[in-house]
Amino acid sequence: MSGPILLAVRIAIAVALYAFLGWGLWLLWRDLRRQSRLLSAAVNPALVMARQGSDPLAMYRFTSPEVTIGRDTTCECRLNDPIISARHARLSFHHAQWWIEDLHSRNGTFLNDEPVRSQVVVASGDSLRCGTLVFLISIVEEET
Repeated sequence: MSGPILLAVRIAIAVALYAFLGWGLWLLWRDLRRQSRLLSAAVNPALVMARQGSDPLAMYRFTSPEVTIGRDTTCECRLNDPIISARHARLSFHHAQWWIEDLHSRNGTFLNDEPVRSQVVVASGDSLRCGTLVFLISIVEEET
């Protein structure tokens, strides 16, 4: 082969390689953009905690995927009870379910009168006790 033909073949191969890489990157970018739109459209169900033995106005409704329960001012569910720890428990939404975990509180967290020792799935109708406060859990699917 002569020099100019060999140069043209090399340039054609380089252009084809860069076109293939560009096409592959464009497909990846398009797929990631589509997945991010699907994930941002997904809404976790609201968690409603109704305090038992109290007036009906003592209800808490949360739509964020993580809720910390305690006396600390940074807690999303702030409870003024001296028996409750500053950061008592955490409710989190992942794997399409709400979960509760005790944050090493002094007096413990109880779900349906069973101590919470690790992350446990929470369902509608469950009873959650933090210190002396008892809450009835309801999970409300958001309608779109």
